[in-house]
Amino acid sequence: MTTPPVLLRAWYLVGGRLPVKYREWVFRQATKPTWLVWFVVRALVQVLPLTVVITLGLVWGLGSPFPLAVACGSLGLVVGVYFAVSYAIESTDHRMTKYGYPRAAASTFRKEQNTDTDRERARRYDEVWRQQG
Repeated sequence: MTTPPVLLRAWYLVGGRLPVKYREWVFRQATKPTWLVWFVVRALVQVLPLTVVITLGLVWGLGSPFPLAVACGSLGLVVGVYFAVSYAIESTDHRMTKYGYPRAAASTFRKEQNTDTDRERARRYDEVWRQQG
C-alpha cells in the first residue's frame, strides 16, 4: 500500500481526489475503525470555508450584527456537517467506486470486520442478561 505525501493527504482531506495509485490507501481510510471520525473531519473541513464566507458576507455585505452572523454561520456549519454525516455510508461507498471498487465495497468490508466483534458482544450480553433461572 502506497501512502500519499502529506500535501496529497491534505488535498484529499479538503475533498480532492487522489491518483489511482493510492486507491488502496483510500480504501484503508474508508474501512478502518475510525473511518467515521475522519469522515466528519473531512466534512467539517469542506463546509467550514463556506461558513466563514457566509458569516463575513452577512457582517460586511449586509451589515448584520456580528453575533447574529456568527449564529447563522454556525447553524449552517452544523446543518452542513449533519447532512454529510447522514449520508456517510453512501458517500464513502460512492467514493470507493470512483477508485474502481465494486458498489458498497467499503460498507461490506466494515460489516465483515465487525461480525466477529458483534458475535462476541452478543455472547457476553447473553451470558450476563439471558441466564436461565
